Amino acid sequence: MLYQAYELTHAALTPYRALSQMAQYINSSIYNPVAYTPFGKSVSAFCNVFNTVTKRYGKPEWEISETERQGKTVPVDIETVLCTPFGDLINFQKTQSAKRAATDPKVLLVAPLSGHYATLLRGTVKAMLPDHDVYVTDWRDARSVPLSIGKFDLEDHVETIIDFIRFLGPDVHVIAVCQPSVSVLAAVAVMAQNDDPCQPKSMTLMGGPIDTRINPTAVNSHAQTHDISWFKQNVITRVPFPHMGVMREVYPGFVQLSGFMTMNLDRHMDAHMDLYNHLVEGDGDSETQHRAFYDEYLSVMDLPAEFFLQTVQSVFLDHALAKGTMTHAGRKVDPGAIAKTALMTVEGEKDDICGVGQTGAAHGLCKNLSASKKLEFIQPGVGHYGVFNGRRWRDETQPKIAAFIRANS
Repeated sequence: MLYQAYELTHAALTPYRALSQMAQYINSSIYNPVAYTPFGKSVSAFCNVFNTVTKRYGKPEWEISETERQGKTVPVDIETVLCTPFGDLINFQKTQSAKRAATDPKVLLVAPLSGHYATLLRGTVKAMLPDHDVYVTDWRDARSVPLSIGKFDLEDHVETIIDFIRFLGPDVHVIAVCQPSVSVLAAVAVMAQNDDPCQPKSMTLMGGPIDTRINPTAVNSHAQTHDISWFKQNVITRVPFPHMGVMREVYPGFVQLSGFMTMNLDRHMDAHMDLYNHLVEGDGDSETQHRAFYDEYLSVMDLPAEFFLQTVQSVFLDHALAKGTMTHAGRKVDPGAIAKTALMTVEGEKDDICGVGQTGAAHGLCKNLSASKKLEFIQPGVGHYGVFNGRRWRDETQPKIAAFIRANS
């Protein structure tokens, strides 16, 4: 009933949203004298904020049509190169007239499958694009996948990443952003155990929960205080009609979003009060910055229930990969088998979701990887989001990753 209640609430708000949009239009019209008064500006600002908070957010656009290369503007086309039932592999392709140089490393960015769309990595892609051939895993919203397609669990996630790596070939470098760090490390370990010829040249794990026993955060503690049955009873529901994935069990995006926001509720409330004040004052730049962030932040997708529950059990409750008990296709996953793929870990000093040391634990697990193929980096002054986005990512973190990739090409 959780999903149905959400849909009914959204439907019930529709007439109020329509009235609010009308009031906003009237009180901001250049032909209405009231629009220039404090009262008109306040009403328009209030309606604007109400509409922002209550509207349904779809999948954002990438908004990447060009990049800089050697001081010149180069057009970029986004092409889907491989389709799977639960996600696509897309390539940010420099057009034929300005093909990438043969020395540009091929990079697979594995986006989080944890609520937000892959477009959350827009800033990550923009920073990597000038000097790399960039591919991204574009995971599909589970509510749009018909039940007849079947399940998608943690093992399927690992297998899909292996398929993407094999598709791109042995010269690829893999970067896992946050949550998929566990799956990427497991995928590379499985490939090493199988002596797969397509083992990637390097893998970079960024802010990922490899071992959540180290420096646990509030997120880790919350998971530890509930057993898996609690999660199944309280956050798992079925997709309602008329979505294509009707009757599929999911962890809904709106439930995830409520969890994200309650962690820093005061900050989000202050941000929307600031938006109201900026609208009243006519501060367009601040309004644009607010919308750019929240249009992405409030866009969420549903996760397959089996994937979410297995991730909670394996990563946060059992610490399976860290303890050496994780299995894939009936065989234990052994990161110690990795000897060809160089490893870099990136963590944020102020990360309140994935504590410092949790990602770095991967170095201890890859015990047979030579020291010359390992690099550990902690970015000072950034939180979880700043690990892969923002000014310090562009100016400090990304150049270090690019140099590591070049050194292992």
